Amino acid sequence: MRFLLIDRITDLESGSRATGLKNVTLSEDFFTHHFPTQPIMPGALITECLVQLSDWLLREDSDFNCIAFPSRIEMVKFHHLVRPGDQLLLDVQITGRENDLFQIRGEARCQDHVAASARLEMRTQPAAAFQSPEDARALYRMIRGTSGL
Repeated sequence: MRFLLIDRITDLESGSRATGLKNVTLSEDFFTHHFPTQPIMPGALITECLVQLSDWLLREDSDFNCIAFPSRIEMVKFHHLVRPGDQLLLDVQITGRENDLFQIRGEARCQDHVAASARLEMRTQPAAAFQSPEDARALYRMIRGTSGL
């Protein structure tokens, strides 16, 4: 998966919250044009990191039978530039739920500063048309750094 932006899920409390890491390297494709002499990670991709971690939190809670897509992203704020060599510490927390719609608060920290924060609304749906539960579990184990579920 070319846009798998989460390098590691460091902690996950099923149905509640997750933390993860994104190591930002100069070899990332997006740095070619953003900006060649002063590379900065695009804010949209920092937000995508939060979306992807939220997706894994919701997938794990459904035993990988559902997948989550953002239906709304609100209150996005960027506070600190993220550059090659930085490590983003990601944190997402479920703050509400109504049927298949989840409200999530996300924050990306870098060097003890808040780099970005957002409120996400994620909608779940059956995953079978996108990825089998077995394939999702295998990818999750790799990102989580575990050998079994």
